[in-house]
Amino acid sequence: MKEERIHQIHELLIERKRISLDELCENFGVSKNTIRRDINELEEQGIIRKVYGGIVLKEAEIMSLEPFSAREIRNINEKKKIAAVAAALVNDGEVIYIDSGTTTMHLLPHLAEKNFLTIVTASVYVLELATRYSNLNVIATGGNLQAPIKALVGPNVLECIRNYNFSKIFLASTGITIEHGATNASPLECEVKRELVRKSCAKYLLVDNSKFDVASLMTYSNLTDIDNIITDKNPPEKYLDYFKENAINLILPE
Repeated sequence: MKEERIHQIHELLIERKRISLDELCENFGVSKNTIRRDINELEEQGIIRKVYGGIVLKEAEIMSLEPFSAREIRNINEKKKIAAVAAALVNDGEVIYIDSGTTTMHLLPHLAEKNFLTIVTASVYVLELATRYSNLNVIATGGNLQAPIKALVGPNVLECIRNYNFSKIFLASTGITIEHGATNASPLECEVKRELVRKSCAKYLLVDNSKFDVASLMTYSNLTDIDNIITDKNPPEKYLDYFKENAINLILPE
């Protein structure tokens, strides 16, 4: 499948940083015209740069994938408060999706006492933590591991999301602005988040105060496509006005 091939090309680039067209044709058993069409899509997404005889991974993407361990300790108290507020919105018997991120990962301990709750996730951190809570029904999406962000990505994740009916989705973002919406540093993870935003259920974006006025590498959603934003304190006035004008529900800790 074309989608799977494009994903695999991206995975090879992450590993090797540079690949020739001849190598790609041989690896996937397709013509140069087919590979060129795949490359054009990756170029449009801002992932690769064409060079003589091949392609390279854009420096912007290499540099933007900050290790998960570095991000998870930043503003950790604020992130835990936000996760506690989000978890209080979850009811027994629901099917929810927990997005991969350094704020959403703190949801799980607060959900341990829920009954008949089903959690679907591509977050490796959430899956690891779930081993402590035998009463929770946790479903892994499958997919390919992207180690720097501790997340599963790729076509298997997208297919899993399409197959489930969620009551609530809890999203993460590396930065939000009014102009660029909700953004993320990983193009592959953006694919997953875009698929989540398309689902017809309540969506909650969890962002601490440091994420406002920050635009990361790629946009995965306009803010108007998000129903609720949970943060630790009031954002700048322009966001309060924007949320009110666009019926976006702002949720804060009490």
